[in-house]
Amino acid sequence: MPYTYDDQNIFAKILRGEIPNDTVYEDDYALAFRDIQPQAPVHVLVIPKGPYVTYDHFANAATDAEIVGYMRAIGKVCTMMGVEPGEAGQGFRAISNAGTHGVQEVFHLHTHILGGRPLGRMLQRAD
Repeated sequence: MPYTYDDQNIFAKILRGEIPNDTVYEDDYALAFRDIQPQAPVHVLVIPKGPYVTYDHFANAATDAEIVGYMRAIGKVCTMMGVEPGEAGQGFRAISNAGTHGVQEVFHLHTHILGGRPLGRMLQRAD
């Protein structure tokens, strides 16, 4: 499937500094900021700085450095927000929606990091 990146999407505008955000973490490969409509006490979006539409697009087209940088940024955000499992936190959910069936709303890859309370089951079993 060819991916067409819209450089006018809200996350592209955030990356260019046209729209403000509540930054949690930033490096050469990723930007992480608080969601404006949080669904949990911790709700941070982590986006790559490159023009990637979905997770599979990123996995197939990004450089090794971009992939490692993005994954490390997610790990750093979990640590910074205190949601990593173990002694410091109780765990988190990482979600990346893709396409129509995945209910993707912004067509720039983003991973939601949610935590700070029990989140319940993500999906109900379809019988």
